[in-house]
Amino acid sequence: MTRLLNFLLLFTLVHFANGQSNNYDIVIYGGTSAGVAAAIQSSRMGKSVVLIEPTNRVGGLTTGGLGATDIGNKQAIGGISREFYENIKKYYDVPENWKWEHKSDYMVGKQSRTEEGEATMWTFEPSAALSVYKAMIDKENIKLVYKERLNRESGVKKVDGQIQSITMESGKTFIGKVFIDATYEGDLMASSGVSYTYGREANELYGETLNGVQANYLNSTLGNRVSKNAIHHNFLPRVDPYVIKGDPTSGLLPNINEKPGQEGEGDKKIQAYCFRMCLTDHPENRIPFQKPTNYDEVNYELLFRNYEARKGPISEMYTYGISLLPWINTKMPNRKTDTNNKFGFSTDYIGKNYDYPEASYAEREKIIEDHRNYQMGLMWTLANHPRIPAEVREEASKWGTAKDEFERVDGWQQQLYIREARRMISDYVMTQHNCEAIIVAEDAIGMAAYGMDSHHVQRYVDANGYVQNEGNVEAHGFKPYPISYRSIVPKKEECENLIVLVCVSASHIAFGSIRMEPVFMVLGQSAATAAALAIDGNTNVQEVSYSSLKEQLLNDGQRLK
Repeated sequence: MTRLLNFLLLFTLVHFANGQSNNYDIVIYGGTSAGVAAAIQSSRMGKSVVLIEPTNRVGGLTTGGLGATDIGNKQAIGGISREFYENIKKYYDVPENWKWEHKSDYMVGKQSRTEEGEATMWTFEPSAALSVYKAMIDKENIKLVYKERLNRESGVKKVDGQIQSITMESGKTFIGKVFIDATYEGDLMASSGVSYTYGREANELYGETLNGVQANYLNSTLGNRVSKNAIHHNFLPRVDPYVIKGDPTSGLLPNINEKPGQEGEGDKKIQAYCFRMCLTDHPENRIPFQKPTNYDEVNYELLFRNYEARKGPISEMYTYGISLLPWINTKMPNRKTDTNNKFGFSTDYIGKNYDYPEASYAEREKIIEDHRNYQMGLMWTLANHPRIPAEVREEASKWGTAKDEFERVDGWQQQLYIREARRMISDYVMTQHNCEAIIVAEDAIGMAAYGMDSHHVQRYVDANGYVQNEGNVEAHGFKPYPISYRSIVPKKEECENLIVLVCVSASHIAFGSIRMEPVFMVLGQSAATAAALAIDGNTNVQEVSYSSLKEQLLNDGQRLK
């Protein structure tokens, strides 16, 4: 009775304060791919729902440049997530959506990752993803709110272990029965007093082998899988780390640590972020790379030295993969790309994101802008700087940002690739043992299928006095495995009506497998289903009947095994 009276009082106050009712069954904070899927499922479950997006664009990384879907195993993707990729194919079945090239030219060589007769398409332009998401949202009863950020200091009102309302920086308040945190950062989770961590756990904490510092060349053999951590995306031999070559007294070049730390030990360092650039080589749609106003050549000295350390032609520069350019250009429709990090010095701004998870909004904006300026400077350098080999400059100059994708006039997106930030600590922590099927969750709400994957975390000086990158892990070869429902709900004593989608309860290395956009959509649908069942059963999210949840998920096309 006390909870009901508190709820009614709060509802009345907010109703009159805002001049309208902001009362919903389900309140979702974060319009990422996970948030969009959760909102759609909430509507389909017959619940009133609001989706609050802090920026002016929904879809997160799916509409922010990550068009080359990291799949792992297509058969593990079901429900609304698969529906999205089916709608992508339908979008590209419309001739008018091919402006800069013919569909037949793109489909050659199966660049779309779509097999003959398959109903889905797995590669797409950011604008296509945005169009598909908006069409899916428009079919549902979803209140979509843009440009509202949570008041992280005092915006979460909890009564008797339940969130009653959340208030934005603008003062706007939203009342709900169940709340869902779908942000990459986990801000609602953190502001609700839920336990979390960030960085890397020590291997010994969960009995893992691929967590913590990973500096060895051959770190771990897992059955028929070998994690060659230190070789991938690293420098050529004998790249000097000092401002003046060979002179340690001159100091280290930017973003290099003296030592990496003890093998396998934990730290609070974060795997690197970057922008997943949407580039094009079409002259009419290309914006040439621009030199940022704060360009500082010293930030790219390691890039120069890495090229200068080669002993043969550019085509023989790397021990794996042949590429003139230190990036991955995955082809998207309409002569565009999803461009990602590759090799030792690339788009990942290693070591410059450690403060991001806990940073204030203003501090995060500075970090994002710093990343953008770094990457803009990198692209300009590769296309123009005389210390870059001529054949590299010639190839880089063919590319530029796309005019018709993002809101910024320079063609850059606002969404930084937040590969990892906070991670909840609930009653069930997904670990390397889940990925390897040594432990199998019995309360599956979806499947993960990608390899355990981490980008580099830091640069350091090795025992020979040269620079190395550390933190990369690429451990593949295992089958799809279930994600536990308990890994997306907090401990009951911490919050009874919150579900956390992106910042799931997982170790650093397990999160490296889970953290894929299709999986986030899967989790979004499952979370909304659980929220609806909790409301219908007048129970907390921890005590939702798993048998009822499983039945509903399977009826709605989720794949649980």
